[in-house]
Amino acid sequence: MTPIDACRSKPRSLFDLISRREGLRILARNRSLQRNELIGSTIIAERRNELAGKCVLISVREQIDCARALIELDGCAARLVILPPDFAEEQFESVLTQAEVDAVVADEPNPRGARRAYRVGEAAHAPPGRGEPVATEWVLPTSGTTGSPKLVAHGLEQLLGSVPLQGDVSPPVWATFYDIRRFGGLQIFLRACAAGTALTLLDPNESLGEYVQRCRENSVTHISGTPSHWRRLLMSPHARDFSPEAIRLSGEIADRAILDALRVTYPEAKITHAYASTEAGVGFEVCDGREGFPATYLESDGCVEMRLEDGTLRIRSPRVAVRYVGRPDLELKNDEGFVDTDDIVERIGDRCFFRGRRAGVINVGGLKVHPEEIEEIINMHPRVHMSRVSARISPITGNLTTAEVVLDDAGAQQDSGALRAEILELCHSRLAHHKAPATITFVRDLGILASGKMERRHA
Repeated sequence: MTPIDACRSKPRSLFDLISRREGLRILARNRSLQRNELIGSTIIAERRNELAGKCVLISVREQIDCARALIELDGCAARLVILPPDFAEEQFESVLTQAEVDAVVADEPNPRGARRAYRVGEAAHAPPGRGEPVATEWVLPTSGTTGSPKLVAHGLEQLLGSVPLQGDVSPPVWATFYDIRRFGGLQIFLRACAAGTALTLLDPNESLGEYVQRCRENSVTHISGTPSHWRRLLMSPHARDFSPEAIRLSGEIADRAILDALRVTYPEAKITHAYASTEAGVGFEVCDGREGFPATYLESDGCVEMRLEDGTLRIRSPRVAVRYVGRPDLELKNDEGFVDTDDIVERIGDRCFFRGRRAGVINVGGLKVHPEEIEEIINMHPRVHMSRVSARISPITGNLTTAEVVLDDAGAQQDSGALRAEILELCHSRLAHHKAPATITFVRDLGILASGKMERRHA
């Protein structure tokens, strides 16, 4: 397979990309669309000409309508702002101003006070002739923003930077736990478009059992999600109801516990964890079954250059975003073109390990503690499915760490005292004393955000 970096004929738009491939199908819970429907129909109708060269915000409830709008408007609109379904109501007006939005495409009559709204209608036959495509900016808000959001701009070329564009004899059949309006899900959507294959989308109201059943019925071979997505599936009775050929993790640290658990449950699957972010694009993939990544990646002279500086990972490549939109106070890249990912990485011998986000560090008596580092150890216990470490205010040390732990079965509460002791012993044997959690609480579940990442709590 050949990525876009080496492709002789780069697609000029998403419509152009799909037109080159047969077989694309978008499979939602209650409806599906074939490739010919996607490129041969319109949901904007004659209003498409009114949106040409404009900044258009896409705010629809269902992923499949977002897919249709992207295919129809890429190459037509000058800028597409793609809002995830849970985007904060109070930030909507800020986005309209920052991105200089001219119109909103929505599936409701008056979407959140937009100045000009175009309601998605029933699909109609598309008139011939689309004209010469323009270079459309794709804008995604970063997850977890507060106040004025960060709007990250990509071009289609950057987004396709790691996507195989040369069709396989037997292309993968994709599914994803992500929403395609987030960077991780958008990447899988583009992979399906480029391969000319099926993509099975998860409905937010769908149970894991129902989704796994649909994946099996649709002959899914490749499926992606965050480690939290996968932990939740492995806790369910439906984990073994299908047998994917390839599993892809991204969005959070893939620790040894989740990699080992996936290997046990899906012994025949190829398991890959990828590093990607909205700003840095897709950085790299790791396929050796180990946590972290080889230190040789830092010495690569390929299209993706990486280095460690002040403890964080920096990335320079053709795949990184172009800029922040409407925020002249923010710098996306330094003078050398490197993006500071804010992810703390430690090199130990020939391996580099992710420790957590710089903003998530807990200060315990003046010493830095990374919650993810403690969670990685707790998750190694055979009775633990997942854990979350948070800060708790202490009058002596400023903060203490406290752990919430999900065990492998509800009956584990009966011997909770012994289990706490075992988990604490494991932590003390592998961590410095100040990093061991002061308290451990057993819970039935941990919150997962709409982004697929575990919900973090702050002191």
